[in-house]
Amino acid sequence: MRPKRQSNTYKSKIMKTNILKIAIVFTLVFTNSYGQDTASFFAKADTFFKNYVKNGRVAYGDIKNNPEELNELITLAEGIRVSVSNKAEYQAFWINGYNLTVIKGIVDKYPVKRPLDIKGFFDKTKHSIGGENIVLNDIENKLLRAKFPNEARFHFVLVCAGLGCPPIINTAYMPGSLDAQLEKQTKLALNNSDFIRVNKNRVQLSQIFEWYPEDFKRGGKSYIEFVNQYKTEKIPTKAKVSFYSYDWTLNDSK
Repeated sequence: MRPKRQSNTYKSKIMKTNILKIAIVFTLVFTNSYGQDTASFFAKADTFFKNYVKNGRVAYGDIKNNPEELNELITLAEGIRVSVSNKAEYQAFWINGYNLTVIKGIVDKYPVKRPLDIKGFFDKTKHSIGGENIVLNDIENKLLRAKFPNEARFHFVLVCAGLGCPPIINTAYMPGSLDAQLEKQTKLALNNSDFIRVNKNRVQLSQIFEWYPEDFKRGGKSYIEFVNQYKTEKIPTKAKVSFYSYDWTLNDSK
């Protein structure tokens, strides 16, 4: 006796079931891998900064002699994808990614005296990170500032390898503590007498303020009103504002 032929409806159900199983397995594997990669990136970045950053300076020479840890991080960051819908994770990834990419760019050309001594350092040299092939300026301006125009605190955590920047910290920025970290670093910078130079009714601000006025004067604020949001000892509102020259000297620990 010949076996009964399976109906097309039955075959269709079997096929749909198998496709669904494959899709579920793929989703679980992808999600687990994605989460592990992100968590691993933040953990390894934190260890790296602890090992090579001290008192706001970077041990570029030590990294140059032992580049494996940095290279592993850069490779890991290259394969990670973060969604802007997850605000804290997205911002933390790109802040760390920017700072690590700056360090990588310096180490590759080390020894140098200033980041600007490397032609195209900020605006020409492309880096593969987070699914992008991108220059440093575009990480800052397109992926962070443009997407979060009300977040001026980025300027106090993105470190360009120059001493004119607020100092780099020896920990990674983490999604779970990012807002507190942004707040802390902004307050530290704006209460630093070397960064905000007050002399009676005169105040000298970093050229960061001059270069990005739209970030600090948003909503009709003055520069002084922005600074006074974070400054313990308030600046007189009618103080005369000027800008001191940016120090591009390398933030090297040697």
